[in-house]
Amino acid sequence: MTFLDTPIFGFTATFIAFQAGLYINKKFKKAIFNPLIIAITLLIVTLSVFNIDYDTYNKGGSIITFFLGPATVVLAVPLYRQIENLKKNSLPILVGIFVGTITSIVSVIILSRIFGLSQIAILSLIPKSATTAISQEVSNQTGGIPALTIAATAVTGLSGNIMGPSICKAFKITDDTAVGISLGTISHVVGTAKAIEMGETQGAMGSLAVGAAGLATVFLAPWLLKIFI
Repeated sequence: MTFLDTPIFGFTATFIAFQAGLYINKKFKKAIFNPLIIAITLLIVTLSVFNIDYDTYNKGGSIITFFLGPATVVLAVPLYRQIENLKKNSLPILVGIFVGTITSIVSVIILSRIFGLSQIAILSLIPKSATTAISQEVSNQTGGIPALTIAATAVTGLSGNIMGPSICKAFKITDDTAVGISLGTISHVVGTAKAIEMGETQGAMGSLAVGAAGLATVFLAPWLLKIFI
């Protein structure tokens, strides 16, 4: 058995690629040099150049995927610290998440119709703003293509991580709670990672939004599909 055939290869390659992404991001301090984008690019180039198939890499890469669940649960810690803020603003927070989820789904349907996408593509893109585990399952249930859904979910998260703060600033959204809710609702865990960097309140609200928006997507997606498709 060679090094490539062991789980250590995929795990090590992912770790090194992400560390390289962090280094480049800190050096240039530009949003475009997002550590996740850099890590993904480095991994794709490495696998392509050395002709390493995805299954070989994923023996170790899946180990990191396994820890996404526990890492998501840990997001409840900053939320607990902000419990008083949550109690005080519970109604606007829940309404914001609910409206944001509906807007995300409906905008996908309308824009997909405008650009002439097929129905199966629309079904695959609808749950893109929910975290990966939820979006994949919703795609399965509605008849979408899970692989396409996962790709769209990743792009959505990265877009929110990179552009979310600038968009909030452009529209003069300065309230910490509102910023966190918007990032978590629209760009799930990856957006919440940026919210955590911005502050504890933003991170806590983003953590809440990830779970609440995911549940809302599960219930709202099939209902909205009956109305618009």
